[in-house]
Amino acid sequence: MATKFLLEEVSPETIISLRLILAIILLTMVAVITKSDFSLNLKNHLRILLLAAVAVFHLWIQITGLKYTTAANTGWIIGTAPIFIAILGFIFLKEKLNPLKISGIIIAFIGLLLLVGKGNPLNIDLVKNVGDMLVLFSSFTWGVYSIINKKISLNYSPLMTILYLFIMMALIIIPFNINQKAIDSVIHLSSIGWISILFLGLLCSGVSYVIWAYSLREMESARVGAYLYFEPFVTVITAGLFLKEEITLLMVLSGLLIILGVYLVNKE
Repeated sequence: MATKFLLEEVSPETIISLRLILAIILLTMVAVITKSDFSLNLKNHLRILLLAAVAVFHLWIQITGLKYTTAANTGWIIGTAPIFIAILGFIFLKEKLNPLKISGIIIAFIGLLLLVGKGNPLNIDLVKNVGDMLVLFSSFTWGVYSIINKKISLNYSPLMTILYLFIMMALIIIPFNINQKAIDSVIHLSSIGWISILFLGLLCSGVSYVIWAYSLREMESARVGAYLYFEPFVTVITAGLFLKEEITLLMVLSGLLIILGVYLVNKE
């Protein structure tokens, strides 16, 4: 929802840059206060650079997709991320994918097809549904990010890993914002815009990414992904309340199918 507000004032690249700058400031302060080790390891940094490239691409396509679809649709589609995490975990991490999980994957994608096609999968048009397709692809890239994060071995703590990750992400994306239009849009950002970017930068990036990194270190990737299916409900409710988006019965039923599928994928 906060991103949807911001898209009326600034570009996706600027949103990402501001989020990263705020998150870097917050995490640096936390690292200093907790006396974290700032020593560098070139091999670790090369691996983090790979994560940074995937993460920047993930955020860019997700936010760009949100320009062309509703926040409610985005919330339901993002809910498919655990499906991709489970599939990629099966392929690359040899994590189990039993018949129940496979059934969940099928159910979730049926719900997705109904949602994007508004009840008729044959209605799906890659041009008309470009926003939904971009958001769906961002769910896949989040799965890729999570699996890489799980697979690679880093000597840094989760806090320092995310801090260095954000610094590299900023180095990748900020050059695309060195222009007068981007600078003017930030200077003239409204109070709601600043509240939105503070929320995204400090909480959605600064805090949540560190929690995600700690979780992936301690738990199976599929089980960590299970917690993502709370996100669509929050997004849909706030989209209806604050953005006045129409929440149809078909949308809710399609979304519930997605959530049911995700639940089955993560059920032991």
